Amino acid sequence: MSDAQATRRSELPGRYDRGLLLAALGLAGLGLVMVASSSIPVADNQHVGPFYYVTRHLIFLALGLGLAITAMRIELETVERHSGVVLLAGFALLLAVFVPGIGMRINGALRWIHLGISGFQPVEAFKLLLILYLASYLVRHRESVQRNFFGVIKPIGVAGIGVALLLVQPDFGSAALIGATTVGLIWLGGARLRNLVFLGLPIMPVMAYAAMFAEYRLKRLTSFRDPFLDPFGDGYQLAQALIAVGRGEWLGVGLGGSVQKLFYLPEAHTDFILAVIGEELGLLGIVLVLALFAWFCGRGLLIGARAVQRGLYFQGYVAFGVSLCIALQALVSIGVNLGVLPTKGLTLPLISSGGSSVMMTCAMIGVLLRVSYELSREEAQSAETTQARVQAGVWA
Repeated sequence: MSDAQATRRSELPGRYDRGLLLAALGLAGLGLVMVASSSIPVADNQHVGPFYYVTRHLIFLALGLGLAITAMRIELETVERHSGVVLLAGFALLLAVFVPGIGMRINGALRWIHLGISGFQPVEAFKLLLILYLASYLVRHRESVQRNFFGVIKPIGVAGIGVALLLVQPDFGSAALIGATTVGLIWLGGARLRNLVFLGLPIMPVMAYAAMFAEYRLKRLTSFRDPFLDPFGDGYQLAQALIAVGRGEWLGVGLGGSVQKLFYLPEAHTDFILAVIGEELGLLGIVLVLALFAWFCGRGLLIGARAVQRGLYFQGYVAFGVSLCIALQALVSIGVNLGVLPTKGLTLPLISSGGSSVMMTCAMIGVLLRVSYELSREEAQSAETTQARVQAGVWA
């Protein structure tokens, strides 16, 4: 028993979850291939060289790998202690877009900050920073969240401030994603469903008003029901996406054989990359994407559940939050491409081209892998303690 007590948890060997890592690598590999396939005609038309977007994607993947490795080496206990600073950093990033000379207005939206050689979308970092804060809050106020109505008001309010800043930019898609992730995480943290429903009732009309306040959002809501009513107007983008998916049938027309990406389908290498996958790889390709995301997010939720069972509440809630965020974003992106949901400016994590999204998704994966490492270390300590007790009983 004394030997087990003398061994610190930080000194025990840990391991990163192999299944999680393989799923992430599968998504990144598929994304690299499809960005190459879908972006070459776009880059060629822009006269920046056929491999411009592929090269950028590789660079952002490399930067994301650096962020992931850094996150995998940081003790989550340290992050938990500084969760307040983490949250303030997230709000500072969201506010930076409104600072003249720092914020960048693109297509009428203030969603980027200028970093010299490239722009960065702060909301991508805010997602992770908010999850880290919410996980810390759920640990510190676990009983209040689980038992009292007022226990869930503060985390909802904190997320609400972020949502409000995003609506001002405007970025309705990210605002809805953050709201859904927050509610899901608090519910997994033990909050009563009725308390969340009571809080959600007054918020839903506000979100509905925000969705219909801008004319372009209202057109998206109406056109997605039948884009072929106006296939050359409001329904053009979705109509082209559905044509691409329909052309793919079961096995696709072959890698590189997409016709829709040749200037018919807007944002073929970013928001609508799944439509290109459907056209070139068919239903089989779409099922592969769904399976990889289901594997990755399911594995992440399982790791979170095991961590909570072991008493690693912060680690478990972080795993829940990261898994929910990636799963919901993937679900919305896939739904948009298949015409199930109105068009939103959300990329398909790890697959779509997009610097900020790629890098911060990699950082999220690094944090999730760190959770798996600390969980395996806790399990190793538990096994060592059990073995020491057995040996002590035998010698006694």
